[in-house]
Amino acid sequence: MLTDVQIRKAKAADKPYKLTDGGGLHVYVSPAGGKLWRLRYEFDGREKLLSLGPYPLVGLAEARDAVANAKRFLREGRDPAVEKRLRRLQVATSQSSTFEAIAREWHDLNKGHWVEQHAFDVLHSLERDVFPDLGSIPIRDITAANVIAVLRQIEDRPAVETARRVRQRMSAVFVYAIASGRAENDPAAAVQKAMKPLKKGRQPAITELEQARMVLRRADETPASPVTKLALRLLALTALRPGTLIAA
Repeated sequence: MLTDVQIRKAKAADKPYKLTDGGGLHVYVSPAGGKLWRLRYEFDGREKLLSLGPYPLVGLAEARDAVANAKRFLREGRDPAVEKRLRRLQVATSQSSTFEAIAREWHDLNKGHWVEQHAFDVLHSLERDVFPDLGSIPIRDITAANVIAVLRQIEDRPAVETARRVRQRMSAVFVYAIASGRAENDPAAAVQKAMKPLKKGRQPAITELEQARMVLRRADETPASPVTKLALRLLALTALRPGTLIAA
């Protein structure tokens, strides 16, 4: 059985050599002085080698734990090398399946269909209000309780209308994840009825001519698209419903 002192004091030689610990575990010492933990084992009638990592990044106790885990796989009829590759793939998939990663993917897919300002607003709202709490969590692991906790923070600012828009955007991300096989449900849809009600009051009417003129002047002085300014003038002249005006 090896000791840390033996491994630490092992020097490079002209040819690579091994320091054996037992049970197939050994340290491979290269001519350059590198020390690598390796496990020799048999699977399906063939001898194989499994790299366990470099010493001292992987210590003696950790290497022995890795051997015990590999032998458990062998008892179950599984190849430790295959299990290692699957574990790496699982980690890589988990990192690319976080809420933030999928939300940015969804945004990139849709931003070409949006005006520039809307595309900015959508991503900015997620970066400001959602990513700090949920961005690094795998999307499959996010629950309705996680979603409502984020939305409550927005409602308490208070910004109830913003919270509703953020919920819609989160829901769109979850639906996209479901469609691409990376989620099974949409917890943002489940919390819709739990949100604070949006109180809409009547807008005060302007009844004085000079006040109406002032509103028109301010609208004309506000930086906006010429089409928007013309639409506001037409609205003042005709009192059309906004939806009808937009369609026109």
